[in-house]
Amino acid sequence: MSLESIIVTITPDRLREIQRLPVIPAHAVYRMGRGPHLFRANGSSAPRGGMMLLDCRTFDGLGAAPPFCQEVIQECSARGFTGVVCDFEAGRLPPLEQVVRELGGQCRRAETREYGKVELTHNGKSPLFKDIPATAVYWMSHGVEVETLAPGFEVVASTDGCRCAAIQCAEKQLYGVQFHPEVLHTQYGKELLQNFLYGICGFTAEWTMASYLEEAVAECRAKIGSGRVLLALSGGVDSSVAAALLQRAVGDQLTCIFVDHGLLRKDEGDQVEEVMTHQFHVDVRRVNAKDRFLSRLAGVTDPEAKRKIIGEEFIRVFEAEAKKIGAVDFLAQGTIYPDVVESGLGGESVVIKSHHNVGGLPDCVDFKDIVEPLRRLFKDEVRQLGIELGLPEQLVWRQPFPGPGLAIRVIGEITEEKLEILRDADAIFREEMALAGLDRTTSQYFAVLTSVRSVGVMGDERTYDYTLALRAVQSQDFMTATWSRLPYELLDKVSGRIVGEVKHINRIVYDITSKPPATVEWE
Repeated sequence: MSLESIIVTITPDRLREIQRLPVIPAHAVYRMGRGPHLFRANGSSAPRGGMMLLDCRTFDGLGAAPPFCQEVIQECSARGFTGVVCDFEAGRLPPLEQVVRELGGQCRRAETREYGKVELTHNGKSPLFKDIPATAVYWMSHGVEVETLAPGFEVVASTDGCRCAAIQCAEKQLYGVQFHPEVLHTQYGKELLQNFLYGICGFTAEWTMASYLEEAVAECRAKIGSGRVLLALSGGVDSSVAAALLQRAVGDQLTCIFVDHGLLRKDEGDQVEEVMTHQFHVDVRRVNAKDRFLSRLAGVTDPEAKRKIIGEEFIRVFEAEAKKIGAVDFLAQGTIYPDVVESGLGGESVVIKSHHNVGGLPDCVDFKDIVEPLRRLFKDEVRQLGIELGLPEQLVWRQPFPGPGLAIRVIGEITEEKLEILRDADAIFREEMALAGLDRTTSQYFAVLTSVRSVGVMGDERTYDYTLALRAVQSQDFMTATWSRLPYELLDKVSGRIVGEVKHINRIVYDITSKPPATVEWE
């Protein structure tokens, strides 16, 4: 991934030649840095510009960061940028501290490391914190701190454990923050980013989903040309939006392969086929591959092994289907940005969980290239794009569903019996959430069939059956999430129905863990 991916600048295309470091961009900046038309200042024809770097991970925390930081300062100076904001997490020494050191300051290992929600206080001297309360909760994740500031810098915000939580050099228009303004858990992170982009850099809010759609369609047409595209259609929001976008971009050059791997939710396969074929007139080829997948997954309990197997089988099925329909040049996937981050691609991002469409692909793929039109988007933006494309609400608001399907919601070994138990229980949960009017206000909710069995009593009989876990979270980008405070009355109703209507479940638990430390899915 090139440096331009995380730099907001008046000439983003010219920075593509700088490819010294793999990076993980902050999306608030990433999405706004697409196209020079975004960077007019107050309607003026003369752009001002700026740079903002967030969540940068170097492959060499000691050797690569100093020249990188030097490059940042040089680019800022040479192009007359009005501001720079840096917030880094890197290998051995975070580049925020590397920037400080490069400019003449000193850093050290933090005496008090900070992770999670921390109360921060600013002194009102920085335009970054304009109209933001003096004290609020911010998201921290660091183990290094600034010991001595570089000349010209001053501290503008602190926490109990971090004296230099935010610094600035007003003369040079350099700003650095130790916390993460881009995550949902930071109370005024959005306002801070707006202050930088619109106040300090003078940008105007010209980015719209309509402009993104126009750009994405143009990019797909340029890449695909006259080639044939095969899309991995799962029926979820991501793949459905990708299908609609590609249909608009290349029309009948697109063929969608819907692989029914036997791991879908209740009646979902039929619903997908009906909606995509009759409402959107997409060329959909449904493949019943349940036996193939379940055979490969028999006896497998490790979640990463499950994901890898499913990823491999997906590709093999596509290869077989491609041969039936003729030459296919591109494989399209509904990969979104959190998939990329969690799969550990780019820099030193740690593998949290592999996604079958990211990094889980076999080495040998019988296609020229991969097309991923949603790769730069988060889930909420995918839904916006779906609405912009005119997709029906029932599809746009379909609950997020992972590519591996119920395989990662059945903990441990997968059997047809377990899948049927989970399908019935999950359907009840989703039905009651909709009846309670919480199906759209809750970011994601689902049931997990655990491998835990416990003693229960039904009627006058002893039971020894499965424990089912319910999971519901609130999230803006699914990089972080908080557990949903569902009404007790709703949980009581769901629990009663599942235990009463679904065989082999005698205990219901509710997951009250946020992300981090947990992930949204259990596997």
